[in-house]
Amino acid sequence: MSSNQSPGRYHLALTSDGRPVMHGWWGSEPVARGKFTRWIGEHGILPGAQVTLVDEATGATLTTWPDEA
Repeated sequence: MSSNQSPGRYHLALTSDGRPVMHGWWGSEPVARGKFTRWIGEHGILPGAQVTLVDEATGATLTTWPDEA
């Protein structure tokens, strides 16, 4: 990605005990949702792990893990 391109619309963030661990942006919602599922499988064992997918164009949180009760 060149410096004049904006990141993708779909922002995925992983935190552990409230601290940022990793994040990324994708232009495709299906790709971002696939990454969401993969990150849960790969990093869900971290203490206090939370994965959040946000549509940056609307500001809407599309999904979080674990589900908020």
